[in-house]
Amino acid sequence: MHVFVTGGTGHSGPYIISELIAAGHEVSALARSDESAAEVSALGAKVRRGSLEDLDDLKAAVAEADGVIHVAHRQDLLPSGGLDAVAAAEVSIMLAYGEALKGTGKSLVVSGSIGSPGWEGLGRPATEEDPPLSGSDAYKGTLRVRNIVETTAIGLAERGVRSSVVRIPPIMHSTTDNAGFLPLLIGLAKEKGVIGYPGDGSNLWPAVHARDLASLFRLALEKGPAGKSWHAVADEGIPFREIAEAIGRRLGVRAVSIPADVLMLPGYFGFLANLVTLDLPASNLITRQTLGWEPTQPRLLADLDNSHYFPAG
Repeated sequence: MHVFVTGGTGHSGPYIISELIAAGHEVSALARSDESAAEVSALGAKVRRGSLEDLDDLKAAVAEADGVIHVAHRQDLLPSGGLDAVAAAEVSIMLAYGEALKGTGKSLVVSGSIGSPGWEGLGRPATEEDPPLSGSDAYKGTLRVRNIVETTAIGLAERGVRSSVVRIPPIMHSTTDNAGFLPLLIGLAKEKGVIGYPGDGSNLWPAVHARDLASLFRLALEKGPAGKSWHAVADEGIPFREIAEAIGRRLGVRAVSIPADVLMLPGYFGFLANLVTLDLPASNLITRQTLGWEPTQPRLLADLDNSHYFPAG
């Protein structure tokens, strides 16, 4: 099938494009700049020049395709409007997709987040059937405001779109991970001389390799039923302390507890302070049983042995 992809030059995008092409699909990908166009072309995909701001062009692009994978975000809005503005812009994009695809039964697969729904305190791993909680005014400026994007995308199923959401964990790792959560933690450890973890570090974080994530997007596109959410988690929950200790061993620095209070956490983690305390165990059982997805790439702690994260010298 002909698949239109947004976000093709981000962290996950190249893996998704390569996975689709290897499976025999024809891919076109949105490219805003000459540099992005060159990257898309090098991956073997057709270039669709345009931007996320041009909703009419997006509608034309998806109308021409047999399926759509959306992993792009309006990052340009972050400095002025924060997460609220990014989420609002993405809702407009979802509604534009809905107009172009209504009644067609075509597949639309949108990226979601394990970290945003607000499931802390469930007392069990979150499942694919747990709905995202409302991102009301009380949650402005937090990841939870993006939940409206997931509910809007899922809601398109009622308009004859085979829409689904792939929820991505806070840690996506790979040899091309240059700006994700792991590089940020490693950079902090190098700067501070120790690697910190919040409180006793027992809070659980899920993770996935970018190649495994790409295979899930393909499976959801090809055979996922409408109105479903999928969990792209290979490691369903690693204690934060274990992640910190693994980084510390490879850097030769101590892993230390950072008291979980309003002064100490920002003092060490900076803008990550509100994220590191999240407890986000998540199950992948429904995803595996329904789509036949089986992660095959190295798990997080094994991938930390990858020289990409800790280059010699």
